[in-house]
Amino acid sequence: MNAEPATHLSAPPQLPRRRLRVRGTSISLLAPIREQAEADLGFAVDFELLEFPTCQRVAAMEPEGYDVYEQCFHNLDIVWFWGALQPIDINRIAEWDNISDLAKQGGISKYASRGHGDAPVKKLYVQPGGFLGPKPSRHISMLPTIYNMDSFGYDTRVFGLGPDVRPSWSWLLDGRARGRIALVDEPAIGIFDAALAAEAAGELQFADIANMTIAEITALMNLLEDRRAQGYFCDTWRDGEEAASLVNGSSVAVQSMWSPVYGQFEPGHDYFLEAAPAEGYRAWHGGASLSRHTRGAELDMAYEYLNWWLSGYAGAVMARQGYYISNPVRAREHLAPEEWAYWYDGAAAARDLAGPYGNIVVRAGGRRSGGTHAERARRILIWNTVMDEYNYAARAWDRFVRRVRDGVAA
Repeated sequence: MNAEPATHLSAPPQLPRRRLRVRGTSISLLAPIREQAEADLGFAVDFELLEFPTCQRVAAMEPEGYDVYEQCFHNLDIVWFWGALQPIDINRIAEWDNISDLAKQGGISKYASRGHGDAPVKKLYVQPGGFLGPKPSRHISMLPTIYNMDSFGYDTRVFGLGPDVRPSWSWLLDGRARGRIALVDEPAIGIFDAALAAEAAGELQFADIANMTIAEITALMNLLEDRRAQGYFCDTWRDGEEAASLVNGSSVAVQSMWSPVYGQFEPGHDYFLEAAPAEGYRAWHGGASLSRHTRGAELDMAYEYLNWWLSGYAGAVMARQGYYISNPVRAREHLAPEEWAYWYDGAAAARDLAGPYGNIVVRAGGRRSGGTHAERARRILIWNTVMDEYNYAARAWDRFVRRVRDGVAA
């Protein structure tokens, strides 16, 4: 009897792995976030990390290139205006009721009643006709996630240390730091640091510092150019790595700073501290939006990702680099009591605390500048914003930055 012919079964075709494409900046696109999201959600998460202006421009012009857009509310106008995004249905956001009033009410909340500029609520809700505004509705433009109150860092050997020292934005134009001052090179951020400094120093006064006129912008840039010509500025920076490098190289005595930078200092730089400015903080609020092209299974994945952001883990990672999350209750479940006490309650660190990548960013006994979350939030002076005359301001700012850098190169 002849043997039965062998049966060869072909392997089943391999289906392409499900992927979610996320476009954003270094604020939130951290490796630990992506890795844990993939593990928890069961699909691949591709991060495309860009600088602020580039990210905004590409998000507006090429919405087919991403499913989720992570940025800040002050960078939302252009992307929304170009029709690159679709509304988010809050009925599909499990933690919506737990998101804080700082995001939902913003400029009219008990925290930020004095804040000028683009409080997130001003651009949060989709209004009839597709406009954005503060009146609550079922649909939002961006899911509020992380935020912070920014200031500047300073060298205590130059400006002093102790209860009688009151940091001021004016220090960014202070002659004591001449030749060792740096600003962040982002026109929707750095120009406001400079404006706050000019007002605090008594050099200029703005009718609305968050929405300067052309004449006011010109006056500010003339002031900065005068100080540049006198050798006040040593450099500008675009990301936390560059900012930390200026401190580690002892190049600066005072500069614009973001919270994660303080954890990147080399040993021996504990004299460089985060300021709690007498005038108040410049705040920002970030979030996540949906591309207009995201549909079907990809849209479902995008909503899963948005909900995952508010499930606790991501908020804990953000806390470890000094940022707050819009629903802190869930983040607290993923933070050790000592971490919560330091980052949110303003208590002295009971032990060394690690950052998002496991390196020590806070030494035992250290205390967060500005106090508790509530104390810091109550002192928001201005929110990051895109002014009506942003294009004029951005061009003027770019010319100033180029001159500063040309001077450094020379």
